[in-house]
Amino acid sequence: MVFEGFPEAALDFYDDLEIDNSKVFWEAHKDTYRDAVAAPMTALTAALADEFGEDKVFRPYRDVRFAKDKTPYKTHQGAFIAVAPATGYYVEISAPGVRVAAGFYHAEADTLAAVRQAVDNDLFGPELEKTLATLAKAGWEVGGDQLKTAPRGWPKDHPRIGLLRHKSITVTKDYGFDPIIHTAALVDRVRKDWRQTRPLVDWILTHAA
Repeated sequence: MVFEGFPEAALDFYDDLEIDNSKVFWEAHKDTYRDAVAAPMTALTAALADEFGEDKVFRPYRDVRFAKDKTPYKTHQGAFIAVAPATGYYVEISAPGVRVAAGFYHAEADTLAAVRQAVDNDLFGPELEKTLATLAKAGWEVGGDQLKTAPRGWPKDHPRIGLLRHKSITVTKDYGFDPIIHTAALVDRVRKDWRQTRPLVDWILTHAA
């Protein structure tokens, strides 16, 4: 399948799913999910695989075993291209439209320790600061899970304490309802934006070891 954009039916599907997140609704609209959401997402990431790698299109079902919220279906469809454990490129469609992201969303203790050592380094830390500042200026939202205070063993007055508090680092850009999401041109938009985040991903790959 060649990617030709996400149809309006994809947005309508998630609008309705947020109101009626039930098996009855899903069974009645599973063909819409397949044709308007899953198939275009697979086609989009396949078109980007030559440069970024093979994707993982996430399952639409929520893991409710230990959750208070027992609604069975995710209200978004995401796809992730991993270049290392929990590190890579992301794209998502939901009722508010399409968004893209990059970075690392989780790190084991040893990996996080390596990242913090690099942040502490007077060469590598400022390099990351500059990369994130450049992305923010270009319209990316810098995020990630953070501690409320300094991590153990690090001074609260460290010049890069904000980065040291991060347990993950991501950048996100929303396309919302931009008409491009309904066209084949979305492939090139995502490709361009993921390329823009490559210095961040490369920094993580270099230092998270």
